[in-house]
Formats: sequence, structure tokens, C-alpha cells
Amino acid sequence: MSTLSRAIGLMSGTSMDGMDAALVETDGDSVVRFISALTRPYDAATQALLWEAIEAAKSFDSAEEAHDALSEAEAAVTGCHAAVVSELLDSTGTSSSDIDAIGFHGQTVLHRPEAGFTVQLGNGAALAQACGCTVVNDFRSNDMANGGEGAPFAPVYHVALAQSLAERPVVFVNVGGVANVTCIPARGAPLAFDTGPGNGMIDEWMMRHTSQHYDAAGACAARGRVDDGVLAQLLDNAYFRRPPPKSLDRFAFSAAVLEGMSLEDGAATLTAFSAGALAAACSQLPNTPELWVICGGGRHNETLMRALEERLPGPVVGAEEAGFRGDSLEAEAFAYLAVRSLRGLPLSYPTTTGVSAPVSGGVVYAA
Repeated sequence: MSTLSRAIGLMSGTSMDGMDAALVETDGDSVVRFISALTRPYDAATQALLWEAIEAAKSFDSAEEAHDALSEAEAAVTGCHAAVVSELLDSTGTSSSDIDAIGFHGQTVLHRPEAGFTVQLGNGAALAQACGCTVVNDFRSNDMANGGEGAPFAPVYHVALAQSLAERPVVFVNVGGVANVTCIPARGAPLAFDTGPGNGMIDEWMMRHTSQHYDAAGACAARGRVDDGVLAQLLDNAYFRRPPPKSLDRFAFSAAVLEGMSLEDGAATLTAFSAGALAAACSQLPNTPELWVICGGGRHNETLMRALEERLPGPVVGAEEAGFRGDSLEAEAFAYLAVRSLRGLPLSYPTTTGVSAPVSGGVVYAA
């Protein structure tokens, strides 16, 4: 067996609700031993700063411009993640000297694959200094420099997890702000791509019309009625006809067609849109899946889960039912990716991001 490294993964998704941290031991290949994980929300001031950063980022034309202009938000993100690492180490009785790597994804504020750049706020050098650990971050840039979309990046970890499952093809679905799939066939390379909106548009609808930041358990959507005409307009988008691999910015779709709808009907229609976009992705998979494993915060939305069960062919289960940890899975993935980066192993493939050849990536900052 290969030597195991102890690594921490840090993930803050496009839902912008907070940070996930996971501690694992892995060889960066087939062995992953879960140790512990925790989730912490951003404080209100940091969350407000990040929303301002996202609005500002829409006008930028390069990653360098974004990092220069958003230094205050980047420092806040880095500080919050340093605190989470410290808490995870304390809770597990682990010393920073026992950690071989921290995989630091950072906070995505802009993703423009068509323009060849993506922006994740997070200062790897500052985090390495604060934590006293080697940090790997900026996972996506090398992929994009080699012709890739820069997303999604969890598929290589999904492949490792799928070794414990008998079903093939099996599809891992991550429902964050954006939803994406990894289809793992019986033979051959996995196929991965963003399918469309996940929780993002639903969250924005709730924030615009209520004091809530999300539709808890899908209760608001459950009281509403789907507007089939509006849903058809939302699904009539060229993105869904584009062949994979492909990726999206969280704000790629507009909710303008929902103006004038009630709170409940809007939530119901947007929930149906997320499910419908995933169902539309079935036509781009090589074979009908034997199992769908739903990960990410979206699996807590009972209305969305019912919609997926109705629309997707084959059994649909939450991550826990398949033996995984849905809330920490992406953080685990970036711990795994950090170890792969240090060992020079590929992080992305032509069938997962559209990169020209399998490539490694990440920028390493020594402790």
C-alpha cells in the first residue's frame, strides 16, 4: 500500500453559506480514511462582504484584476478558513506538524470559462503562515491554461469513492449553488459536467422576498405550484444542448421570467428548474445510470429530492444512504486533491473538464 498522507480539505461553495473542513488520510489514489469534519457558517459581516465582492467581480476581465480589487474580501475568507483549521485540529487533538497538506479551494466569486479565467478568493501563502501547514490552492488555473473549463473538480474523488459501490453506471450529483454530475461507467473514463442551477437561484429568490437565506427542506416550494410555461422558458437555453464537458457561473441564468409570481410559486418553479436541468442531462450520459447519489446541501431540500426521484431514471439516494458523508464530501475531495497535487497526479481529465490531456495542478505554499 502507498504511504498515507494526513490532509485537511477546505471548501466554501457557491451557496456562500459557510465553510466545510474535513480531515482524512489518503494515498491520493484508492485509499481514503475519513477522520473528522465540521461545518461553520460565515459571520454576517463576511457574508455581506462576499456578496459585495460577487457583484463587483461581474465587471472584471481577468483574475488578476479581481484579486487586486477584492483584497479585503480575500483576507476575510483566508482568516475565516484559518480559524476553521484551528478548530478542526483542536477538536481532533491533532498538531499542525501532523498535517501533510491543506487543500484550500477558496470562495468562488466569478467563473468565466469562455474567457479562460476563474476567480477563487483565498490567499494560500497567508493560510500556510497562519496554520503552520503546507497549503495547496488555486486548483483550477492550470486546467484552464491547458484548455479546460476549470470545473468540476470533485470527479476524481467520486471515482475513488465509487470503488465501494457495485452499481454501474453510477452518477454522483453535487447540488450546491450550481449542480454537477460525475457519471462513472462500468468501463472507460468518467464523464463530468455542470448541469445547471442547484440551490443558487432558489436561495436568491428566498433572500429577495423573505428574511430567509434558503428554502428550508423545500417547504416554501412544497406550498407552491410550478408554472409550466415559465419552466419551459428556463429550460429552453442553449447551455442544455451544448455537449459536455461544460461548466457554469452561478449567475449564468436569469430569474427575470419569474417576476410577478408569488413567493411559493416562484420557489416551486425554480426547484422544478433545478430538477429539470438534471433530468435534461440524462440525454448526454453514455448509458442509463443504475444509481444516482445526491450530495451537497441540495439533498436536504425534500421537495427537490422528490422532484429528482420523479424525473431521474433509476434509484435516487442521498449520500448517507450510499455510505458517504454528504455535507463534507467536497471538503474531503480537496484534501484528496491536495495530496494528488503534491504527488504530481492528475486532477482533471479530458472527459471531466475538457482539458487537452490529463493534468495535475494547484499552487503549493510551504509551511
